[in-house]
Parts: sequence; C-alpha cells; structure tokens
Amino acid sequence: MQELISTLTIWALPVLFAITLHEAAHGYAARHFGDATAELAGRISLNPLRHIDPVGTVLVPGLIVAVSALAGGSPMLFGWAKPVPVNFGRLRNPKADMLWVAAAGPLANLAMVLGWALLFRLAVTAPENVYALPMAKMADAGIQINAVLMFLNLLPLPPLDGGRIMVSLLPARSAYKFAQIEPYGFPILLLLLFTGILGDILGPLVALFRFAIAIVFGL
Repeated sequence: MQELISTLTIWALPVLFAITLHEAAHGYAARHFGDATAELAGRISLNPLRHIDPVGTVLVPGLIVAVSALAGGSPMLFGWAKPVPVNFGRLRNPKADMLWVAAAGPLANLAMVLGWALLFRLAVTAPENVYALPMAKMADAGIQINAVLMFLNLLPLPPLDGGRIMVSLLPARSAYKFAQIEPYGFPILLLLLFTGILGDILGPLVALFRFAIAIVFGL
C-alpha cells in the first residue's frame, strides 16, 4: 500500500499539468487566431481546476497508475481533460489557423517534456539530499506522460489534434471527407487501446523520443 501511495503521489502533479495545460494551450491559440469561445467560457486559464474531467483527468489515469504499481510495470497512461471549446468558424482563416490551434496542445506537451527533463537533470546532478530521488522520479513521470500525450494526440484521427492538423493540410474536398471520420474517432481510439494496438504504436515512438531527450540533456 505504501508503494501504491508513493507512486500515485509521484504521478499526480505531472498527469494533472500534462492533461490540463494541453487543453489550456488550445484556448490560448484559439484566442490568438480570433476565436474567443474558450475565453468567454472561462477556459483560458492555467488553473487546472478549470480543465479537470473527474473521469478522464483523475479516475482513469489513477486506475492505470494504481494497477501498474501493483503489477510492478511501467504505465502507458491514457487520460483527458474537459475539451476546450473552439469555434473554428470564428478563426480569421479557419482552415489554416486550425492547424496552429490543434498543434498548440502537443506543443505544450513538448514544452513540458523539456521542462521536466531539465528538472531531472538538476535532480541527478544536485548534491545528494532527501529531495533528489523523489524529484527525479516525478520528473521522469512528467517526461513519460507528456511524451505519451504528445504522440497520442498527434495520431491522424479526428477529433485528435493530429486529425485536425490533417484536415487543415488536406485539399478542401479531401479534408471534408476525412473530417467525416470524427464521430467514430473516439470508438476507434478505444478499440485500439483495448486491443493493444495503441500501445504497439505509441510504445516505440515514446521510447525513441525519450532516448533522444536523454542524449540532448545528457541523462
């Protein structure tokens, strides 16, 4: 039980910020490109409480971490926050600006990966103290969850960010046809998750990315 509590404590902050700041980034980008929908809804905020979904931000990641801790494995986390409302029709250049609004979330996760990697570097090079190991473990968790969420959301499947980016990049007729997949996107994602295919896709990408980060930061 002590091991479980320790694992949940280490992962709580990285998971919370990874999921909620991802959504906040969409809101900031949408406002920048002319859509104030998220701002009017009070969702342009770095306050995690404004973005938490009780199931997607707390229950599901918590269960995954708990099961992984009890099984002695490394968790492939999956979770979500309350989606930030974006009215793409209000963007100044809807098709082109959609790319940047969609990309803002994964870019936020990338920025957090770099921040956690720097913290990890500081933790392992600092003089030995009682905080160094917990700090390193939390930073490692931050790198992992942000890497997973970044690659997950970049999958070219509407309504994921990668799907939105594809819609922005494709010619108008092809983009319209591709966007029709959106109602089936989440069921497809769940199917990939429960069949293990999602892990087979994300696992190598995350591992390679983490290897690159380790080289860059000398970890």
